[in-house]
Amino acid sequence: MPVSVKIPCVIMRGGTSKAVFFNEKDLPEDTAERERIILRAFGSPDSRQIDGLGGANSSTSKVALIKPSERPDADVDYLFGQVGVDMPIVGMSMNCGNISSAVGPYAIDEGLVEAVEPFTVVRIYNVNTKKRIIAKVPVERGKAATAGSYAIHGVPGRGARIDLEFEDPGGAVSGKLLPGGAPKQVIEAMGKRYTVSIVDAANPVVFVRAEEFAELGLAGTELPSEFALLENERELSARFEAIRAGAAVIVGLVKDRRDAAAKSPELPKFCYVSPPRDYVDATGRRIAASDIDLCGRLFSMGKMINAYMGTGAICTITAANTPGTVVSEIVAERAGNTRPAACLRIGHPFGVMPAFAKVENGGVKSGVIFRTARRLFDGCVYVDDLGL
Repeated sequence: MPVSVKIPCVIMRGGTSKAVFFNEKDLPEDTAERERIILRAFGSPDSRQIDGLGGANSSTSKVALIKPSERPDADVDYLFGQVGVDMPIVGMSMNCGNISSAVGPYAIDEGLVEAVEPFTVVRIYNVNTKKRIIAKVPVERGKAATAGSYAIHGVPGRGARIDLEFEDPGGAVSGKLLPGGAPKQVIEAMGKRYTVSIVDAANPVVFVRAEEFAELGLAGTELPSEFALLENERELSARFEAIRAGAAVIVGLVKDRRDAAAKSPELPKFCYVSPPRDYVDATGRRIAASDIDLCGRLFSMGKMINAYMGTGAICTITAANTPGTVVSEIVAERAGNTRPAACLRIGHPFGVMPAFAKVENGGVKSGVIFRTARRLFDGCVYVDDLGL
């Protein structure tokens, strides 16, 4: 008979994502065995993840492994994993900015960091990118506070604001802010040449202007539901993946673009951007062009993200402050000059996400986003030996 193993875990919402959090000591050290257990805990691969804790899309199929840090400049080490929904993969080449916002509250509530009121500063070392994140977490009665007045588009209600500062975000995966050596490259995909900007800050993203796909009906303000119904959706998706695969080679994630879908489906992310436009978001809210600095639509694991990635926002504002990128050109057109974009308002499918940058000597020293987070569940997940 199958034997079930009971493993302590916590389910946290961080920003517009959800993840299962494990104390790293509760999982095997062997990487392959640990991955098999995570896949079983999530119910992957299965499009519904019906036999596990996964939420059946890339924003809710995430895992975080936390442990006390041995580094003198960090309190906890944090390893992020993007768990494939219908693929048996746990991608650990990237970080997630939204889930990063839940690391501080988790560490405080689990007693890994001493709680200090009214705010506890948690120094987080992200193992994936080898970068440090500083979280300022509101604390009440010895626990991470959840009630508050801060609202983020893509999450119902309001919560306690968590400030996240991503230090020195450039070169998080490739070691270079511009893996291609220049702010723009040309990538050929399905018989056409596309001008792109590949920027590696917090996570690598390949940016393309939406207007390059206008002949296929792309406007730049699509919602996930609208994109899925476009007459040319299949061709658009194929072109996006072909561009992303070419960028994966430039970033150094694969040697052959034909391997990108199987070996690096989580990175780089693909994003098409456009100048500010009026649109109606997924909640029915009217977003005015005057309230945003650009429109952005991010894709992860082949599908449009409902909101906007935290690391994607850090990468976008870094790109906005990097002269010559397609993002900086759009922002400069909007501002009428080339001043540093200390704040960038990104229009996404669920509304607006602001990102902030500390710019020194012409470069982004750190990027900042504001998020909310909440513990949803704690207990144990039962993992049987099926598929192990």
